[in-house]
Amino acid sequence: MKPANAEPLCFDAAVEALLASCSLPAADLREGRPVHFFGIRQDGIPAGVFGIETFGTDGLLRSLAVAGPFRKHGYGRMLVGHAEHWAKRQGVEALYLLTTTAASFFTSLGYCEVPRSAAPAAIAGTTQFSGLCPSSSS
Repeated sequence: MKPANAEPLCFDAAVEALLASCSLPAADLREGRPVHFFGIRQDGIPAGVFGIETFGTDGLLRSLAVAGPFRKHGYGRMLVGHAEHWAKRQGVEALYLLTTTAASFFTSLGYCEVPRSAAPAAIAGTTQFSGLCPSSSS
């Protein structure tokens, strides 16, 4: 199953349902956080989504979710690549993320683990960093 192209998505009930099905936090997204979402749709429904928040030259990758039937088909890699290219066009020079379950996936894409204390102040001040993701996430 080859994924379709990634496209910009608005945070809506379908995106929130996909995030919830993957046990990802969305409480701050309902409050209108300025997260840019990208997704891949199958039959009009998001099969995979990924978000990014930008803070000047820093970006926070968040909410990578792929529906069960579409996993292991390249959707996650495509979404991360799309978000990275988009961020670069926006002038973002460094990307950060928090994960409790996908460290090996992101390591395979070239990301490396850094201490939470090394995150820029703008990233550390986000709701996701300071409250939604446990301190055990890296």
